[in-house]
Amino acid sequence: MEFSSKLLENAVYEMSQLPGIGKRTALRLVLHLLRQPETQTQHLVKALGQLREDIRFCKKCHSISDIEICDICSNPNRIQDVICVVEDIRDVMAIESTGQYRGLYHVLGGKISPMDGIGPQNLNILSLIEKAKSDSVKELIFALSATMEGDTTNFYIYKQLKQVAIKTSTIARGIGVNDELEYADEVTLGRSIINRIPFENALKSS
Repeated sequence: MEFSSKLLENAVYEMSQLPGIGKRTALRLVLHLLRQPETQTQHLVKALGQLREDIRFCKKCHSISDIEICDICSNPNRIQDVICVVEDIRDVMAIESTGQYRGLYHVLGGKISPMDGIGPQNLNILSLIEKAKSDSVKELIFALSATMEGDTTNFYIYKQLKQVAIKTSTIARGIGVNDELEYADEVTLGRSIINRIPFENALKSS
């Protein structure tokens, strides 16, 4: 792809570094921004700058937040002794959109994947184990995607909790194998949360 402007080429290159955006899509987006009023581009730049500078992670659940303790964790109306274990904030948003879950969350920040060099030490697993060992938590719901990495992560956490008196369950397999939670429709995902099964049963059926 030949460019008549180095500035345009640089902008397209940076835009194409985003996931799912190739060079041609990046070019369309950059040209679109150029056609918009300058203030719109400035607002975008400002929003991204503030995101990088001011974003925080909740000290309790590790989800993205504007404040030290996110709105979900600080909500007294949430069920405090049930924790849903998810990969990232996209899964929190997907589950929240169903309106079927009123407990808390724990965001791992990824899944165990030796092929990608991601081990348990790279995820927010230790803090989850510490929560589970406290008397304040009665149930962990594993809500990772139905992939090999998701199942590996679930099993690793389950093994760490073998000696802990806590209920572990997993969402029902209304979510197809290899499907990501964020792409599941709200009804299916909501039913999967409601109809969750003991994690031991999931092991026997796999």
